[in-house]
Amino acid sequence: MFKRIPDHPPRIKPYLGDDNPLWSVMIPAYNCIDYLKETMESVLQQDPGCELMQIEVVDDCSSDGDVEGLVKKIGKGRIGYYRQKENLGSLRNFETCINRSKGKYIHLLHGDDRIEAGFYDEITTLFRDYPEAGAAYTNFNFIDNKSVLVSRKKNVLLERPGIIPDFIDKIAVKNLLQPPAIVVKRTTYEALGSFYAVHFAEDWEMYARIGSKFPVAYSPKYLASYRLDPRNGITHKSFLSGQNFLDMQKVINIIQHYLPEHKRSKIKKASLADTAQYTVKCANSLLLNNRKAALRQVKGGWSLSKDPTTLYFILRFYAMYILRYKQIENMLRKRKKIKLEKNSLSKVK
Repeated sequence: MFKRIPDHPPRIKPYLGDDNPLWSVMIPAYNCIDYLKETMESVLQQDPGCELMQIEVVDDCSSDGDVEGLVKKIGKGRIGYYRQKENLGSLRNFETCINRSKGKYIHLLHGDDRIEAGFYDEITTLFRDYPEAGAAYTNFNFIDNKSVLVSRKKNVLLERPGIIPDFIDKIAVKNLLQPPAIVVKRTTYEALGSFYAVHFAEDWEMYARIGSKFPVAYSPKYLASYRLDPRNGITHKSFLSGQNFLDMQKVINIIQHYLPEHKRSKIKKASLADTAQYTVKCANSLLLNNRKAALRQVKGGWSLSKDPTTLYFILRFYAMYILRYKQIENMLRKRKKIKLEKNSLSKVK
């Protein structure tokens, strides 16, 4: 029976074809046509040629425009296009991307993200210098829906490129990276399988699974950009419904199986606390536009962890909640007063 969210990691079959480029840049796309042009162009600007790189957009039945036409226009025959027969959901679309890949290194570049100049050269160098690595990634930026830099990932794990020591211990506490920044060897996916279990934080689980079996190489250079778009997408919907903290709790429980038994309790406690604080911070950003969703995030955070730091963030949230709504009430009162004064003047005239 087909499941949009697999219960177990789907198997990735070895590629048996004769055409084996070094790279497979697979671009999963669903209703992101506003950003897809930028994504494809960021790859084409670093294209080493078809003998070294496969580039393909895998469209999960988008309904927001002519994706195939855009691929043909921008790619000019250089970028392949594959459209699913029906919408399968993000996890199955990622699985299709991996199974359709031909290269040694697979870059799953989401259709609303981009890479910066030098990304593929840097990753190639990491794999050359650290052939034991099952995956390699760079530091990354956050960009908004207008492609403007919002911030940069501040947690620099190494000052120079290298293998991250005890990567599994670090990634088990919290997600350290975003999808456009990481490249995974095809043999790694073949050994471990594809994405499963959740729609939100599925990447976190995958990175932990990789880190439990393989060394992970890293460069502190900022060579990938992850888009923060509050208007749509799985992430936004998960925040509104509260599915995000439910999925993260599930991922935390899964990751425990990747850890040595003597480390599980301590790391799980730290992970739950970090996730709880993250959800409360999300609540702050939701407060003005969606009060119910904001309160849902706070309740979710409290259900995950009741440590003192989480309590502090929650109390601060409610202080802001009261302050902001007092400000809104005052603003409404002023508007009402101005309106009444205008009506009175109109009657006098």
